Amino acid sequence: VQSPFPSFLSGHSTLRAGGGTASPPSSRRIFIIWAISSWFRRGPAPQEQSSAGGTPRAPSRNLFPKDTLMDLYVYISEHEHFTDFNVSSALFWQKRDLVYGDWTSGENADGCYEHYGEVDISQSVQQNGSIYIHVYFTKSGFHPDPRQKNLYRRLATVHTSRMINKYKRRRFQKTKNLLTGETEADPEMIKRAEDYGPVEVISHWHPNLTINMVDDHTPWVKGSVPPPLDQYVKFDAISGDYYPILYFNDYWNLQKDYFPINETLQRLPFRLSFCPLSLWRWQLYAAQSTKSPWNFLGEDLYEQSDEEQDSVKVALLETNPYLLALTIIVSIVHSIFEFLAFKNDIQFWNSRQSLEGLSVRSVFFGVFQSLVVLLYILDNETNFVVQVSVFIGLLIDLWKITKVMDVRLDRENKVAGMFPRVTFKDKSTYVESSTKVYDDMAFRYLSWILFPLLGCYAVYSLLYLEHKGWYSWVLSMLYGFLLTFGFITMTPQLFINYKLKSVAHLPWRMLTYKALNTFIDDLFAFVIKMPMMYRIGCLRDGMAPLRSPVVSVAAPPPPLQAVFHVPPGPLSVVRSIPLCRCVGQCHGDLAASPLP
Repeated sequence: VQSPFPSFLSGHSTLRAGGGTASPPSSRRIFIIWAISSWFRRGPAPQEQSSAGGTPRAPSRNLFPKDTLMDLYVYISEHEHFTDFNVSSALFWQKRDLVYGDWTSGENADGCYEHYGEVDISQSVQQNGSIYIHVYFTKSGFHPDPRQKNLYRRLATVHTSRMINKYKRRRFQKTKNLLTGETEADPEMIKRAEDYGPVEVISHWHPNLTINMVDDHTPWVKGSVPPPLDQYVKFDAISGDYYPILYFNDYWNLQKDYFPINETLQRLPFRLSFCPLSLWRWQLYAAQSTKSPWNFLGEDLYEQSDEEQDSVKVALLETNPYLLALTIIVSIVHSIFEFLAFKNDIQFWNSRQSLEGLSVRSVFFGVFQSLVVLLYILDNETNFVVQVSVFIGLLIDLWKITKVMDVRLDRENKVAGMFPRVTFKDKSTYVESSTKVYDDMAFRYLSWILFPLLGCYAVYSLLYLEHKGWYSWVLSMLYGFLLTFGFITMTPQLFINYKLKSVAHLPWRMLTYKALNTFIDDLFAFVIKMPMMYRIGCLRDGMAPLRSPVVSVAAPPPPLQAVFHVPPGPLSVVRSIPLCRCVGQCHGDLAASPLP
């Protein structure tokens, strides 16, 4: 388990108590996530507060001046409100004569101190109970116990506490062979799924935590502290001054390093650190730790936000700074290309007057393919950004139907006597041209290949793979088939191009942006959390140029000469053209414009 502070920030040693290797850095949308989160975190401007007499309130001062000698008391308890000062087992760490604002003391001459110990836990904590840490800083010579009248001073004591275990949901996915009912899952996990249901809330523990005292003497005014800093600045009700700012820093505690608390654990390892913290760095931590912006998205997405934050942290810790900068730039470029691809795709179909040369059946097949992809990623644990992107693509594909066919509502012949019937009619530019004949012919030939392959893949998936149910089997079977043999669906458009001896009717701008994004997708396919088959699909799209034939402009072999309308001539240029994506579909890989 890594220390809560990275080595380049703290300099002190780390404890390796378990946890796997770090996952690959996922910073594909760092800038986008930061921009969105900053927007939602933007609170109302602080209002000017006035005293009861109407005059503005005077600035406050820090109750602990610079270089104040302090004593640190840390207690571990199962109670949120701590009163057991006399219980010696509750005292986890005591450190005397600390200096407020000291940045040069400690083992590493950085003002930091560490204490390692083991926390005894009761049966209640083993069974999902809570455990709290209570931190007290007192001026030297004082005690945090209010019952010791001679040693306790309210203005000489600053206290903060928090729950140090974390509740996380563990999901069980019960899969089995639908024919035999057998499964390779762990029997103990199956029993827990039967006892607790598909989702179990489990208390988790991380053995590292840092206590930061902010080295700040800003003259804050009560009621005018900007959010989210106002959550940490505490003012004394009588004097009006504020206490030193204490901050529990677990920013560098990765989610993957938490481990569950159960009956097998009697003690919990705990490394506690104390470090001073500058104001500007505290502002960064406080802003990133604010969770309220994602509350409106629900708990499921709230947990996904934590996982994506982890990916950013791993990238900051383990990625070469130059590679990290390159990744951020490429991420922004990918988002721009994705927007431009959607924009040009809509513009192409919106301004298209004639359907000559375009496969209408491929548009309907694209809707079916996008629907299968969306249902599949919703049925599996997938990144929210991927879900939104696929959903937008499905909406665009549905809108394309209204551009390639005349869609009308038949209010006379209603469905079930209540709902108007939707009718589809081919546009005249499609029927009157030879495109419809070629389109029907291509899909007829295609069905001779696709349907047998679909049947074989369905039998294979049913016999050898495990599924959650019949619905999941249908989705995974269709999606796996589309990923494996989906490239065959390019043939209708290629067939039409061959017959018409032209590709001028294709949306080249959209295909170009899709081609550029495909190579970027390959870079991030194994970074963003998504189903494995979706990753394989991205890799398959990226391999398209490698499996495509090389078209020689000097001597184009038929029928490629007809497909790309390349006039023969003694040219010496040879260009590699990925033929499998000349279809105008959602996952375009075309990396070349039409040859002259």
